[in-house]
Formats: sequence, C-alpha cells, structure tokens
Amino acid sequence: MDNYADIDAIGLAERLRTGAIGPRELIDAAIAAIERVNPALNAIVHRMYEKARASADDARKLPEGPFRGVPFVLKDLDGALAGEPYTMSSRHLERYVPEHDAEIVARIKRTGVIIVAKTNAPEFGILGVTEPELRGATCNPWDIGRTPGGSSGGTAALVASRAVPMGHGGDGGGSIRVPASACALFGLKTTRGRNPVGPDHGELWGGYVQPGVLTRSVRDCAAMLDATQGPEPGAPYEVRPPARPYLEEVGAPAGRLRIAFSKGSLYGKTIHADCVDAVESAAKVLTELGHEVVEAAPSFDRDEAVAAYFVQVATSTAAAIDEAARLAGRRATPRGFEASTWLLGQIGRKLTALDLERSRATSMQLGRRLAAFFGTYDLFLCATLADLPAKIGELALKPAERLGLAALRVFPAKGLLDRVLADLGAKNLERTPNTMMFNQTGYPAMNVPLHWNGQGLPVGVQFAARFGDEATLFRLAAQLEAARPWTVRKPPVHA
Repeated sequence: MDNYADIDAIGLAERLRTGAIGPRELIDAAIAAIERVNPALNAIVHRMYEKARASADDARKLPEGPFRGVPFVLKDLDGALAGEPYTMSSRHLERYVPEHDAEIVARIKRTGVIIVAKTNAPEFGILGVTEPELRGATCNPWDIGRTPGGSSGGTAALVASRAVPMGHGGDGGGSIRVPASACALFGLKTTRGRNPVGPDHGELWGGYVQPGVLTRSVRDCAAMLDATQGPEPGAPYEVRPPARPYLEEVGAPAGRLRIAFSKGSLYGKTIHADCVDAVESAAKVLTELGHEVVEAAPSFDRDEAVAAYFVQVATSTAAAIDEAARLAGRRATPRGFEASTWLLGQIGRKLTALDLERSRATSMQLGRRLAAFFGTYDLFLCATLADLPAKIGELALKPAERLGLAALRVFPAKGLLDRVLADLGAKNLERTPNTMMFNQTGYPAMNVPLHWNGQGLPVGVQFAARFGDEATLFRLAAQLEAARPWTVRKPPVHA
C-alpha cells in the first residue's frame, strides 16, 4: 500500500474488486495513515478501529455497493450512527449513544464503506472554524497554525492529508464548501431535499442543512451522491430526480456555458486580494475552455438576507439545545454548552414566531431572485471564502467578551440580545460571506480547488447552479479537474 494516499475511493474499490489489495490490508493502511497525521491535526474524536478490522476480515458480509471495503470517516454531527457516541461536540451530550442510524448514514453504509472513525466539528456546527471546547482545535494540513474551516473541519483535514479518500460532512451555511476551500478539496452542497435528513427531522435549520461528503476527486462525490440521493418516507418534500446517474456526468461534455462571476463579497463588505486572484484565475480558465464568462451578480437586499439567515440559525440553535436536553434525558443548563452557543439559543428564544416567518419569507424571495438570475446564466462563480483560513484561536472569545456573555446569561434582556444579533450580522460573515445564500435558497453549490496563493495556501472558488441542477456542476467540475488537476499538490502534513 505504498501508493494508498494517491488513490481515490473509486480507485481503491476497484483494486479491492480485482484482488490487487485485500480488505484488511486496506483498512490497516487507513488506520496507520490516520494515526500518522492525527497528532498534528487533532481531527479524530472517536476511533472504531477494531470494528473496522472485523468488518474487513469478514468483508463478504459488506453490502454490494460502489465503495465496498473502502475506509470512511463520519463527522460527529449531521447524522447519528447507532451504538456509537454522538456528541455534536457538546458537553451536554458526552454520554449520549443513539439507538438507530440517521437515514443518510444508513445509505452511506449501504455503499459498502467501512467506517473507521468519527471526526471533530464545532458545537452544533454553528461556527466556520473547528475549535470546540470539548475536543480542542483541529488544524489545517496545509498550515497547522490555521483552521481547516468548519463545521466539517475534522473530515476535511483527514481527507486533505490523504489519510482517507473521502468522508462525511454537512452544510448549513457553508460547512462542506468552507473546509473544502481551506483544505483544497472538492465539496458539493446539494439541492435542498436531494439527500435525506430523517428519520428524526423533516428539515434542519429550516432547510439550510444538507448532508454530503468531502472528496479529493469529483467522481467520488458523484458516485456517493448517486447512492445517497432520493426521497425518504415522510419527508416534507422531494426534489426532481436526475436524468441519469451523476457519475455519468463526470467526463460528459459540458457544452458552452454562460457563467456569471463576481469578485466581491455577497454578505460581507471586504474580500482578500488572494480570493480575488482565485476568481480571476478561474474566469480565465473558463474562457480558455470555451465558456462565455460575464461579470454579474444576483441583485438582493444584503441586510435583509443576513438578518434572515441569523434569525433562522438562532431559533434553530434554541431548538437544538432543547433536543440535546431530550436526548440526554436531563435539563439543559449553561454549563453543558459553550457560551456563544448558549447565547445564540437565548436569542432564539426571545425571537417571535413572526420574526421566524419573516426570515423564511425573505429567504424564499431571495430564491425567486436567484431563479430569475439563473434564467440568464447557467452558473455563478465567486470566491468560496472572502479571506484566508483564520489562525487557530484567532476567532475565539476574548476575556471581556466572555464576561459580557456571562452577564447576558443572568440578564437576557431582549433589547440587548437584539443588539447582539445585529452585531453578528454586521461582523461575523466577513470571512465566510459567500456560501449562506445557497443554503437559504436551497440551490446547489460546489467548491473547486483551483488556486493556491503565494504562501502555498489553497483558495477555493464556488460555483452555484439552478435549483436541482447538480448535473451541470459535475460536468464542469470534471472539466476543470482535467484542465487544472489539483491532487498533484500535497499539503505539508500528509499520509
């Protein structure tokens, strides 16, 4: 297995099918790779090595799926695995063990993967960095002094370091695309309803959250989506199925696409020069490939969209705290949660049903504006992030901020909480302003790792498409992967 780290999941599955490698040999290679990189990354929160080895030793019992016998990691959020700890990085849930699989996890397991470990995430997936108090910070394999992004940062760090070929993630505001950008991975947030979020939920964060995977190759993502997408019993809605398998789109002609691009910040005010460079470089590649590239962006009310986003997140955080209390079988108290999580929950409790309804209406109107925009353009290109990945601890609460939050716990006056919510909208999206729009509207969007800056840090670009049109995204992604291969570059921390 000298070349284990250079092979994607489909390639490993093919070697297993032909007998070029054995299941136990492959799992042992994955475990060794994880243990080689994890001391530098802190990406693993729960090891399942003995179960994984047992599954490999009895591989004939694995499902006959496209990834039979391939090692896989599961994020400790966005999907429960029966019989294994599921904390969502919250102290309140440290002893919680679910009795059944989430539907997305059940479908992933039916592909035949062998789950070897669970990965780190911020508490409830709220933050764009992976620095939970419960497990500590996960580091970026391209620069261990920086974050791999969040909330799927643990998975991203392991996949980028070549310890595993792919892993599970979830995206409620950019939580697949943000770490994919920070770690030079392919990451797709699917159309709302494409992948399941049941059986315990009809939707998460008002429909913002979509589960998925982070991969190095486009084809791995396409093949996994073929296996996981589709309706589930009792879901509140479903999206139109694709015309053909997504794996068949990989390598299919992309045609001449009309692609709009923006070098600006959608929900923020500033953007780093390296991120502008990434967009300009991508636009140049697209032009060389024969696409029509036009500078244009959707028209919308930024302040309304940002406020609507945070109203939904705050109310959903309050609901998540209540759910954590139910799952753990004991009352939720501030000691069981991080200060910022508890504060966001308090804000959510003070908001009214009318506030939530208005935020949902704003998001729906934003979706209609995007529909009109995509009536003119096939795709929209922008930077995935508006800044370089933050340094570890850079965004942590300062002592004075912690004192302020402690005071708000005791005196949670609505006026003060409203001011905090407004402040969140004004300041907290400057680094990650370009992904949330597509969670609010349900439109599909992907990160493609096409650019590195002068420091050797990856700077991803994002493409968004019409509602339900992952096919066009896969065709273009495969074309870009062939034109500008990204897996030839390896991070300093790699297996």
